[in-house]
Amino acid sequence: MNTAYIAFGSNIGDSYSTIEKALRLIEERGMKITKVSEIIETEPYGYKEQPKFVNGAIEVKTRLSCREVLLTLLQIEKDSGRVREFKWGPRNIDLDVILYNDEIYDEEDLKVPHPDMQNRDFVLKPLKDICPDYVHPVLKKSIAQLLYDLENSDRK
Repeated sequence: MNTAYIAFGSNIGDSYSTIEKALRLIEERGMKITKVSEIIETEPYGYKEQPKFVNGAIEVKTRLSCREVLLTLLQIEKDSGRVREFKWGPRNIDLDVILYNDEIYDEEDLKVPHPDMQNRDFVLKPLKDICPDYVHPVLKKSIAQLLYDLENSDRK
């Protein structure tokens, strides 16, 4: 059984209902949610001229490969009405594979661990809730340490 960590976010429409629906679809499509972080409200990242986000993270157990998890999440986004207008723009749902076992993928359309996770408090805070001691397979630091480093830097 594989373990994946998935970050989720929303800032359009009824974010809580959209997230709840997406989590149900994740379970229906072959991933057993074993941990859910606290859901937090965060400032937008990248493009700032948009509403605040609601963010969180989940741990799932699955027999799906990392690529299958990615494709499943993309399909759930599509089924939920996500439209990608521009990078970092507003969205009704965003689902990202952040970590998958301790594996590293560096393909054009699949990068795990997420290459910018260490710069995103809206990813690290929820992850710290559910896996503070998980060691990033590239950076060799725990999630708790990555969040500490971010909070004590000028990157946040």
